[in-house]
This record gives sequence, C-alpha cells and structure tokens, in this order.
Amino acid sequence: MYVNGFILSVPEGNKQAYVDTAEQFWELASEFGATAQVECWESDVKDGHTTDFRRATKAEDGEKIVFSWVTWPDKATAEAAEKKMMEDPRMEAFGEMPFDGKRMVYGGFEPIVWKEA
Repeated sequence: MYVNGFILSVPEGNKQAYVDTAEQFWELASEFGATAQVECWESDVKDGHTTDFRRATKAEDGEKIVFSWVTWPDKATAEAAEKKMMEDPRMEAFGEMPFDGKRMVYGGFEPIVWKEA
C-alpha cells in the first residue's frame, strides 16, 4: 500500500467548492487505481508551541484546515496515476482550485503501522 497525504488551508466559505473538487478528483483517481480517498475538514485544530497545521500551511484568518489522504495499491500505481491525471483533459474541468495550492503540504508515504477494527 502507498498513501499520498495532504494538508491545506481552505477559506471557510469555499467548503462546498472544496467538496465538489474532491468528488471530481475521486472520479479520476479511482479510475487510475486509487483504493480510497478521505477528506477531513477542521473540527478541533489547536495552535502548537513550535509548529502546527496552521503554520505549516500559512493559514490565514477565515481558513479551515483540511487533512486528506488517498491510498493506492503501491507507489508505482500512484506515480502512474499522477502522470495520467496531469495529462487527462478532464483536469481542465476543475477550473480554479478553492484553495491556494502553493501553501499545500503533501507527500507520499509507505505505511509502517496500519490497524483497523
């Protein structure tokens, strides 16, 4: 399994636009091999002493933190899907993103512990 993780700040008024964009993204990602997508809207995000989600994304007043991840069978599938999505003309339909992508924190991860009940 491979996980793409994301942390970003979204203007509170753009919540539904963000949900709509995430739904569009899932259509492509699942077609290209993603096994799951989770989008989490800030509910209880505290300011830290040294760093925190807000500082990591340079969140501005009125923005909420989104914590998100997409799972893939493996890294090769994730990398191939990214390439396919960037070349897919349906990406143009996304239009302007409802957040500042330059402040998004993201990366790829290989799980070392994964437990479910």
